[in-house]
Amino acid sequence: MFYGMDKKDEQIQNLQEEKHVSICDVMKGNTSEVIQKLESNIPTLVQNYSELYTAYMHMFDDLFGTCYMAEKEFFDKLNIDQGILKEIKKSSDAVKNHYLNNIDMAAKFFDAYVKTRISTIKSFDNYAHTMMNSYAKILAQFNESMNPPK
Repeated sequence: MFYGMDKKDEQIQNLQEEKHVSICDVMKGNTSEVIQKLESNIPTLVQNYSELYTAYMHMFDDLFGTCYMAEKEFFDKLNIDQGILKEIKKSSDAVKNHYLNNIDMAAKFFDAYVKTRISTIKSFDNYAHTMMNSYAKILAQFNESMNPPK
């Protein structure tokens, strides 16, 4: 029985020696880990998109390389009026310019979106610090009022 009490006392002491778990530590650690994981995947994501667009460019270069051969074999024999071809080029340039403008607008929108989110996070961070400082001051005043100096 004496041995059992020692064992129980040892278990109690081990429980007390275990690190105190803080909800803030848990939330901060897990949140940081998730954000770091997302951030670590950005280079791979960018590389994959770069390779995707490189594959598109290769495919279109091959496709239009074949088009030149077909043009020589087929379209040149049709004697299509150069005026019509120039109008097709104007139309194609208009569509291209529309796409280029949309790409620029999307890039600017995404840039503004990210900057707005960063600004919002910074504003919230400043607000949270202000509130924590106010809370600390009020708590200190409350503690002083509850335990006046003797």
